[in-house]
Amino acid sequence: MDNPAMPVITRQIGPCFAAEVEGVDMTKPLSPDDVAAIHAGMDMYAVLVFHDQRIDDEQQLAFSRSLGELEHAIGTSLRAPEEYRLPTTFADVSNLDKDHKVFARDDRRRLFAIGNRLWHSDSSFKPIPAKYSLLHARSIPSKGGNTEFADMRAAYDAFDDGTKAEVEDLICEHSQLFSRQQLGFTDFTDEERARFEPVRQRLVRTHPATGRKSLYLSSHAGGILGWPVPEARAFLRDLVEHATQRQFVYTHTWRVGDLVMWDNRRTMHRARPFPAHEPRDMRRTTLAGDQPTVTQVA
Repeated sequence: MDNPAMPVITRQIGPCFAAEVEGVDMTKPLSPDDVAAIHAGMDMYAVLVFHDQRIDDEQQLAFSRSLGELEHAIGTSLRAPEEYRLPTTFADVSNLDKDHKVFARDDRRRLFAIGNRLWHSDSSFKPIPAKYSLLHARSIPSKGGNTEFADMRAAYDAFDDGTKAEVEDLICEHSQLFSRQQLGFTDFTDEERARFEPVRQRLVRTHPATGRKSLYLSSHAGGILGWPVPEARAFLRDLVEHATQRQFVYTHTWRVGDLVMWDNRRTMHRARPFPAHEPRDMRRTTLAGDQPTVTQVA
């Protein structure tokens, strides 16, 4: 990796997507060729795994910014600004408070974050949802805590023509209120309810570079415009069940120093449980999307 001319190499590791990457050292600036190779790898695989990246916050930010514009993590969790452990250039998806202590088991900030164990797409509850997420492992628990990814392109491709026609023009409503209610978390203040007001997203998205269609699902999706709520939620549940069959899923077993990058437009993911008293320090940078999905045309 000390050779600056070392090519970026990708090797598929998932059943129909996801690849490991060699030839990238995130402690050093990326060349234009490196940037192009990483974007090409994302276009093909949707999830890229970089092992042994012993980087600090500034290096993670520099790597992320070389690939696109950052989305800031403001108002997306129940941490108050004075409780932030990390700057808003990071989404703090750890179980640690600002003093780096593990949250108590009944801490509402922890209970809200358990929603990350549901299948979701990052920031689908924002009018302009996220493009890439980049998650770096600083410390991991003794067991558990894997992240699973589902390929929403393959899930769409597996539909029959009738189902593709049915979902093509549907618009869903996404909110963190919906995902948390599935777990029985309803402890929201009036300010939080206003902040998590539902936004609209297309159910089928077309990738701008490849032209390939994919489902755009998330636990945050709690309604379909023009549908009765019970029917919409039953239908969405069926779609998630279809999209997360094992043949569409890659499971990442974390090692310290791993950085995993995924395309939120074409994948869902979920965190798996781990011992509640053990620290799991994961720091996510997020690249901003470029437009609302409801204005996209195929």
